[in-house]
Amino acid sequence: MKKMVLTAVLILIAFAPAGAEIKTHTVTYGPSSAPLEGFLAYDDSSREPRPGILVIHEWWGLNDYIRGRAEQLAKLGYVAFAADIYGKGQRASTQDEAKKLSGKFNKDRSLLRSRAQAALEELQKSPLADKSRLAAIGYCFGGMAALELARSGAPLKAAVSFHGTLETPAVQDARNIKGSILALTGADDPFVPAKQRESFIDEMRKGKVDWQMHIYGNTVHSFTNPASGNDPSKGIAYNPLADRRSWQAMQDLFNEIFKR
Repeated sequence: MKKMVLTAVLILIAFAPAGAEIKTHTVTYGPSSAPLEGFLAYDDSSREPRPGILVIHEWWGLNDYIRGRAEQLAKLGYVAFAADIYGKGQRASTQDEAKKLSGKFNKDRSLLRSRAQAALEELQKSPLADKSRLAAIGYCFGGMAALELARSGAPLKAAVSFHGTLETPAVQDARNIKGSILALTGADDPFVPAKQRESFIDEMRKGKVDWQMHIYGNTVHSFTNPASGNDPSKGIAYNPLADRRSWQAMQDLFNEIFKR
């Protein structure tokens, strides 16, 4: 009897599917005069096309935190491309540097949209990306960028903003949004106050957008990043509960729109 059980186990092991193997690549893209350097992540255990997710960085630029988020998405079965909005080698190590780098794009939303669009086009080049099933997510600065990309009329099934600012100088462009919008924000975020949330809701309504907003109590800015510390009095702090809930909210939306 023991021999039969052992044989059955060995057969199951022999015919079990191979485990997921996450592959990552640094990708240089964009014009040679202003090269950009993104990061691609995918599960190599299958060659079937799958939804493609664009991931846009915080005001620090493309770093290990954002690369880690791209790998998380790859483990969920997506092909993820982390965008580089600033340019190859343009990364911030201090708040002053981050403010300077992000400020350029905050002021010039057309440039921001074009950089985000370039990243989306790079994602679409992957043979694993199903070009009919695309979404964008972003954190802080990147959340704002993901919303701007959606407002530009990009072919996104969804755009998700994690603690990103919600205002835009072109509220009329909400009518260009083709997919669903999910805004994930902290109730006590000093950078996204109630008045800004209300203006965003009005924008979405007038644009006839399919939208959701999740507001997390006792939560300030940058709540998904452990590097934000644990002192909410500073207006920036990690909140593990809001981090977990917001990631699940994103997955629920993706499961719905991609019919997974």
